Parts: sequence; structure tokens; C-alpha cells
Amino acid sequence: MAEVEVPSDAERRARELREMLHHHAWRYYALDNPEIPDAEYDRLFRELQELEQAHPALRTPDSPTQRVGAPPLDRFETGQHAVPMLSLENAFDAAEMREFDRRVRERLGTDAAVAYCAEPKLDGLAVSLLYEDGVFTRGLTRGDGATGEDVTVNLRTVDNLPLRLRGEGWPARIEVRGEVYMPRSGFERINAGYRERGEKTFANPRNAAAGSLRQLDSSITARRPLVLCCYGLARLAEDLGLPDTQAATLDWLAGWGLPVSPERAVVTGLEAMQAYHERLSERRAELDYEIDGTVFKVDAVAAQEQLGFVARAPRWAIAWKFPAEEQVTVLREIGFHVGRTGAVTPVARLEPVTVAGATVSNATLHNEDEMRRKDIHVGDTVVVRRAGDVIPEVVRVLPERRSPNASVPQMPTECPICGSAVVREAGEAAHRCTGGLYCPAQRKEALLHFASRTALDIDGLGEKIVDQLVERDLVERVDQLFRLGKDDLVALDRLGDKSADNLLAALEAAKQTTLPRFIYALGIREVGSATARALAQHFGRMRELMAADEARLAQVPDIGPIVAHEIATFFDQAHNREVIEGLIAAGLTWEEGEPAAVQPQPLAGRTYVLTGSLERMTRDEAKERLQALGAKVSGSVSGKTAAVIAGADPGSKVDKAHALDVPVLGEDDLADLLERN
Repeated sequence: MAEVEVPSDAERRARELREMLHHHAWRYYALDNPEIPDAEYDRLFRELQELEQAHPALRTPDSPTQRVGAPPLDRFETGQHAVPMLSLENAFDAAEMREFDRRVRERLGTDAAVAYCAEPKLDGLAVSLLYEDGVFTRGLTRGDGATGEDVTVNLRTVDNLPLRLRGEGWPARIEVRGEVYMPRSGFERINAGYRERGEKTFANPRNAAAGSLRQLDSSITARRPLVLCCYGLARLAEDLGLPDTQAATLDWLAGWGLPVSPERAVVTGLEAMQAYHERLSERRAELDYEIDGTVFKVDAVAAQEQLGFVARAPRWAIAWKFPAEEQVTVLREIGFHVGRTGAVTPVARLEPVTVAGATVSNATLHNEDEMRRKDIHVGDTVVVRRAGDVIPEVVRVLPERRSPNASVPQMPTECPICGSAVVREAGEAAHRCTGGLYCPAQRKEALLHFASRTALDIDGLGEKIVDQLVERDLVERVDQLFRLGKDDLVALDRLGDKSADNLLAALEAAKQTTLPRFIYALGIREVGSATARALAQHFGRMRELMAADEARLAQVPDIGPIVAHEIATFFDQAHNREVIEGLIAAGLTWEEGEPAAVQPQPLAGRTYVLTGSLERMTRDEAKERLQALGAKVSGSVSGKTAAVIAGADPGSKVDKAHALDVPVLGEDDLADLLERN
């Protein structure tokens, strides 16, 4: 059958569309500075799709339409790397880095400080990308270093991977090295969707990235939030005229539209290397991607060639690893912590293990549902994670190491502190002690929260003093703190005259506070410091806040019906109002302002359901914005639902919506809805 000739105007328009879409994708993903709105990009994309469907000969390997995925594969083919992908030598402390730097200078025959190109060590999946005449033609995983899996169709779906290089000056054939990873925000988003549907979640972003890139069905990969970061070139024999330093090579890659690390830097000498490593370690928790160390490469390419290789690693590069954020240990037993709101939280008692530089012997298990989802047994070998200041948690169990004597934990029916009944209310994940202020644990936690740095900031009122104040019945409510005298305090263990005077002075100083701090210090369920600040700004005065009903509370930005209910319930209780009056009588004061004007509620009385993964904002952000307009956001679909808003991988809620004739809106519709109102 003869090929149908493609009209010249269609060919010209397809070429123009490809050029525009490549440009705008580069502006969006590489520069984070788009020139056109998403809707306009989508319109251009659809136009190109329609042209290619009408004229299949127009579909090129570098077409932006090839990002959507291809038919599922039976298996991955393999391919040879043009230049072997080597591993890096690891260093775990400053002494090993000092030895590395000494060897480099010795082999280069110099006493002068060496310049190194420094980058974060991304925790993802290493890949090599072959570009021929500027077009991406093949992508391989690292594999065994010589041969990797051909994941070209999947890599084409990674949004910030250029299907065609920008600019000019690139060799006819180059092999780029990089790492594909999943940002933390994307990882949390897809796991939230899995949890909502009761499906198995990913253990960590690295596993999520590796699993996504190895999907035989590339349409699944296309729905995953994967990102590419390039870190070098395989220097082929024909690669003439390339830069003579590693740093300049990365700049060239960036100029060709390939994403490189914004954290890259050139550092000279061991002290500068250590400073870079420490600086990145301190910022580790702030980054939206996982890193497990820093990488240092001798910057001069000529020096790299002089140093050469040993076994499977270059002599001119090293990875300085951070202390591991995950470790394996044994869960010996499960205890239960009672918080200030009565929440009974299961806590894993672990065989002590060093994680991220600290000894961890306890880790949170969150609640019963999480324990069941992770299939946790007492006696299990488990993976424990600690990142930055985050409370250590049990990430997953290793069932293959499970002992025959391992037992399934049970939540207590009685409070381990006061013996009151423990209940779990419908719709809640937490079990709660019903003892209220009768329960010493809740009293202690309420006092510690009240005195904490972000609340009243009462210096010197720590756990040991609070324990004694509660156990000796000196303080049952927070307002009673301000009735304490010196005689009460010096009678406590290990509290002398000077310490008692200091604590009394701290209590006196705490009386001058701010309205946001005071609201937060009360310990209202679901009210953190940001919510307390929003309440203070909106109502201006404490009395206004105390008098507000749920409908009025729900008008506060970022406060939905659940939080509004908790706040209204708190102020409805006579004993809570009595405590507030007691605090005012004790002399607590703050500056008050005028209430904010009541905001319009154009979506009041309408209920929406969110499902699937949204791209432009998180589900929580979408929920908050809908609630700010007066809408109710529900977790289930009914005949009264105004609409279901569906992102990627929406699950069964869309099917139920169709069955009930409830409208299903996409993310563009959501954006229009929010913009119109």
C-alpha cells in the first residue's frame, strides 16, 4: 500500500508545534519560568496530537506526544553503554575524605589544593541517555555497568528530559549520565492516593522511582512524578571540542536544555569540601528530593585522565555519604503513649540502632490502621527511618525474617496511665483515653504543650517538674501554674531557691504574650501554630473567637468543617471557658485587633469529593481552597455531591459518580471553578 503524502502545510505546522512545545517545556521544567498558561500548552499539544493522528508519518521520536507512553512491553531489551557506567568509591567521614584528597594530590604530583566539582548525591536510579544529532534515541539503566535495561519508552515520559537538545554545538553522538528520582512531594501525593484506595504504598522515593521506571506499561510511568538530573557525559572518542572541566561540562549540558543540579559548585581544597558537605547536610531536610551524600569530582578533565580508574571506580571521584537515614533493627515490644488530647499512640520499642547519627530505641507506629497496613508484629525485623528532626518511624517490616513466635499487637481497651476506657470513634484513626483531666498523662502533656517554646515559652518548666506538679496535685489546670508560690516550688525534688526564682520569673514573663500564642497554647485539637495565627488574624479578639459558631469558623482561610467543629466544641465546654477566665484573671494579656471582614462564600451548601493525584496543587491545597469558598469537601460520593474532582489514578469514586449521575470534573475544571469564585 503506497504511503499517503503529507500536505506541506501540515508538515510545516507540526514542525512549528514541536518547536514551540519543546521551548515551553524547557521554560516550565528547566527554568521554572513558563511563558504561557497550562491551558495554552495543552491546546498546542492537542493540536499536534490531532495532526499526528491524521498523518502518522509526522510522528517523530522527539515529538512531545511521545511522552504519554507506548503499548506495554513483554520484557525489557538490553543495550551496551558506549562507555561503562562505573560506581563511585564511598567515604563515610572526614578522615576518609582527607585520605582521598591526599591520594589525588600525590598522584597528580602537587602540594597545591585541588579544585573539585561538587554536587548532591541523589538517591534515585542511574541512567544513560544517548542523543544522536541532538535527538534522544535510547535510554539505559546502569545495569551491571556494561549492559543496562533499555527503558527508552519510559524515559520519554519524564517531563524534564529533553527529547531534543536545545541550542547548538553538541557532538553528533553523545551519551549523557544522570539520575531519575521522585520528589518527596510527588512521593507523598501518590502514596496518599494508594492509602485512600487501600492499596500497598511505596516504601521510599528511591523505590518509587526505580519501580516506576521499570514498568513494562509506560503509560503507568507517565503518570508518576519522575524527574531527571544530569551529572556528566561519557566522553566518546569522537567527542572533540568539549569543555576541559567538569563544571563547564555541566554548564554546557544546561545550555543544551538538560537538567543539572542547582546545588552544584566548584570547591578548592579539603576544608572547602567539608564546608560544602556540612552545608548540604544541614539543608537536607529542606530539599524536595532525597540525597544520601555529596559527590566530589576532580574538576580538570586532564587531571581526571591522568588519575584514571581502579577496578570499577574512577580515582578522581568520591561520594561522601551522610549517616544512613534508614537502618534495620528488631522490634522488641510495643508500648503506648497517651498525648494531651487523649490520643493513645503505639510506640515501637526497638533494639537500639544508630540512624542518621543518633541512637534510636523508640519509633512511632502512628495508629492501629498503620500497624495493620504495614503488617507489624512484635518480634519483627523492621526498617527504621529518621530524617532531620522528624520523629523516627517504622517504615516497613522484613517478613522474610519473621520469627515463628512473632505476635500481632492489640490496641489497649484501658488507658495504660489511668485505667479509663480507651475508645475509637467512628471516622477517626486514633484511639483515645476517656479520662480527660482525670488522666495524669493528659494533664502532663497539656502543661508541657502550654509551656512549650511555640506556645507560652515558659523557660524551666520541663518534663521532670511537670511530673512532680501533677503527681503532688499542685496543678490540675494550666491556669493554676500562675498560682504557684516559691514554697510550692522549693519543695520539689532538685529545685533550689535560685531555680524556683527563675521559674517564677519565667511564669511572670509569660503573662505578656500574643493572641496567636495564647490560642495555640490552649491545646485545641487540630489547631497548630499556623491555624492559631489565622484565627487571631480573622477574629482579632479572644471573645469574638469564643463566640463564633462552626459556620463562622469555617469562613477562616485554611479552616475546614472538621477543624471548625473541634474549635467550636472546645469553646462550648464550660470547663475550658473557666480555664481561659482563670488565665485572664491571673494576668495574662495580649494585644487585640479588629475582626476581619466576613468573606463571601459562593460555594456554601455544595459538597465536592477529591480523588486521584492532582498536578498543579496537592489534594490538601485543593481542599483548603474549596473550603475557603464555603464548600464542604467529603471523602465519599453520594447523590448530594455537587461534583467529583478527579486527578490521575482516580479509583472507584469516579465509577460511583457515574452511577449516581454526579458530574466528574478534571483539574482544568477545578482551576476554572476556583478562579471564577
